[in-house]
Amino acid sequence: MARNFLRPPRGALGVAADGVRALGLVSVVAAGVLYEPTDAGILAFTLPGLMIPRFLALRPTADLVFGLVLLTAAWSNVYDLYTTLAAWDLVVHFLATGVLSVAVYLLLGHAGVLPRPVGPGRPRRAPLVLTPVLGLAISALWEMVEWAGREFITDTIFVTYADTIGDMAIGAVGAAVAGVALAFLRLEDDPPPAT
Repeated sequence: MARNFLRPPRGALGVAADGVRALGLVSVVAAGVLYEPTDAGILAFTLPGLMIPRFLALRPTADLVFGLVLLTAAWSNVYDLYTTLAAWDLVVHFLATGVLSVAVYLLLGHAGVLPRPVGPGRPRRAPLVLTPVLGLAISALWEMVEWAGREFITDTIFVTYADTIGDMAIGAVGAAVAGVALAFLRLEDDPPPAT
């Protein structure tokens, strides 16, 4: 996985995906200077996630989508879009849980815990069944982080029972759609040659 991270980007989309990672770092600094420290913290929370596609050697399109979804989720919080735009919260939970579920599935595949998703003799049922399960787990963690943030950091974080259940349900749907993509599309690039 380290070789994947260190190899140069492939094509214009690979460069764009690396640009999104750089934008993530700039976003943390900008939020720290222009907004509240908690806003910088929210954006900093995305930085490890922005690096995951590099370690997994996601294809450039998947890498770019992953990064844009995570940054959109973080900036939506900074600009309070979750409470000011109707259903925006559901759109972001659908997309973000979907991409995060794929990343967790692939990480577990690299670790040998789950079967790799696409290839000769690979069962398509594993990503179809397990990606939504991972999505529900991610949704639960996400909601716990929101709750902890509201309880211990700032009461400006919007948390209600209906919001939590709705976010988890739509996150599971996003993960199910992502599981279909994982089962039928090749999202990982070829491994780099050994040196």
